[in-house]
Amino acid sequence: MLSTAFNANHFTFLLQGAAWTLALSLIAFAGGGLAAFGVALARISPSRTVRIASGLWVQLVQGSPLLVIMFLAYFGLPTLGIKVSALAAAGASLTIYVSAYLGEIWRAAIQAVPRPQWEAAECLALSRTQRMAKVVLPQAVRLATPPTVGFMVQIVKNTSLASVVGFVELSRSGQIINNSIFEPFIVYLVIAAIYFAMCYPLSVWSRRLEERRAAPSRAAATSLSSHEPLLSQS
Repeated sequence: MLSTAFNANHFTFLLQGAAWTLALSLIAFAGGGLAAFGVALARISPSRTVRIASGLWVQLVQGSPLLVIMFLAYFGLPTLGIKVSALAAAGASLTIYVSAYLGEIWRAAIQAVPRPQWEAAECLALSRTQRMAKVVLPQAVRLATPPTVGFMVQIVKNTSLASVVGFVELSRSGQIINNSIFEPFIVYLVIAAIYFAMCYPLSVWSRRLEERRAAPSRAAATSLSSHEPLLSQS
């Protein structure tokens, strides 16, 4: 029978770390989501300067490891006289990370709206702001929802990097427990199970949203194929 020093108190401590993981994920998604919306709009801006600047931002962030961004936020800012807590550094770093990746997801969703929809809005003499708010964005939201939910899984998992700046989230909680009882297999098995419990529902939700979005296309294709024999006979 397997004997272990891991007990209910350790599990409770891990759950507290998981709560901070979720809190950090929400901070990153909220802050990064607001910034990502601005990035997405900037990427399709009529101004060439704005498009280039936003494109450089996306390339800079996507070309930099998240770990490096966290180090710069936590250890670099104090050299400039700006003291930040581990939570602030981790939250700001993840917000920057989310702004670039989620901004590209939303930019692609906006540009995926069929061109006739844009042209129809122009024919109604709507301003660019009205076209975006009343015609384009409502359709883009439906396209962007599945990949956005899927990206939330990446946010949750990437919060584990916050442990390198001393923030006690789920992974860091596991390190603290393991340093006490020296049972890495049990500790990290429980951590993996908690991460799975947090991420799996999001993955299932993302797949269901994607299937729901693709259902009308499949139905239309099925309807068209069923009419092909009639068309050939006529």
